[in-house]
Amino acid sequence: MQSPKYIQLKEEIMSWIASGRYRPGDKLPSENELAEQYSLSRQTVRQSIGELVQEGWLAREQGKGTFVGRQSPERRASSGNRTVGIITTSISDYIFPSIVRGVESALKDKGYRLLLSSTDHRKDRERECLEMMLSHSVCGLIVEPTKSAEGNPNFDHYLAIEDHGIPMLMINERYPDLDYPSVRMDDDAGGYMAADYLLGLGHRRIAGFFKTDDMQGVRRMKGFIRACRDRHLPSEAMEIVRYSTEDKASRPPRKLREMLLSEQRPTAIVCYNDQLAVSLLDTIRELGLRIPEDLSMIGYDDSFLATATEIKLTTIEHPKSGMGERAANLLISQLERGEQLPGKDVLYAPKLIVRHSASPVQERNAST
Repeated sequence: MQSPKYIQLKEEIMSWIASGRYRPGDKLPSENELAEQYSLSRQTVRQSIGELVQEGWLAREQGKGTFVGRQSPERRASSGNRTVGIITTSISDYIFPSIVRGVESALKDKGYRLLLSSTDHRKDRERECLEMMLSHSVCGLIVEPTKSAEGNPNFDHYLAIEDHGIPMLMINERYPDLDYPSVRMDDDAGGYMAADYLLGLGHRRIAGFFKTDDMQGVRRMKGFIRACRDRHLPSEAMEIVRYSTEDKASRPPRKLREMLLSEQRPTAIVCYNDQLAVSLLDTIRELGLRIPEDLSMIGYDDSFLATATEIKLTTIEHPKSGMGERAANLLISQLERGEQLPGKDVLYAPKLIVRHSASPVQERNAST
């Protein structure tokens, strides 16, 4: 069922504000101009604008026109708004529920509500989420960037959020063109730690699988490469497989199969995350190989998947709920005490969780 015409116009005007097309202090077209442009009655236009004036998004100035207002922190505080938004790339998948639970727990303790939205790893959905958060007048915002290594087409939407004085920080990663603080893993160090552990076990032919449409994967890959160079591993003994969100189900297993069927197959692999590691087990089993006897493997995140199969993964720990709590508490400090959010990233140091998926080369050879 289609919304009433005044609601449609109201939503259109809100999209102008949320996208930064009209910023605080900018003058809107007149009621007559809007009525003519959208083939509406002037009464319908007046109703749309009237509601936005009541909500604080617009302000009328006698004899001058209608202007975009500013949703200042004081205005939100006076209205009793205690809703914090969080935008993640996924909601019900993998480690994201744990992160969200951490955010929600910290907010609930301080009397805040949570408005949750997911981009499903799509840039256009991220834009829609940002517009929705602004239209709901959230008092603060936590964002996990979508495909952070592929640029930020929603730059103007982020500036629109900032125009209205909404404190924001990023979690898991950040966009390099935005000066917002982030709470994240030291993924460069994590990638280094995973590769260095395998090299320390004597492996001299290793492969790394990294999802490089986000900066987490890029940083983990760079750490992996740096460890190999520090250990003087020849370039021909190091293989890198880069993949995107869209081809994560097809490219890694295909490339792993090719590697394992080659004469110079790797003796160990580092995976972008535990989810990928577990998915690659099928390929390894199909080829009649065993973990860790024939191939050592390290995951990343220490998710529930790390211990969900008969292969207990050696992996890099991710703080998950603790990171969510930390992000929420930093935002609450800004909201309640005016404490400035940290100018630099809040980094979590990686920690290697040793289980049973990686073994020294000599042990592997002895068992074959």
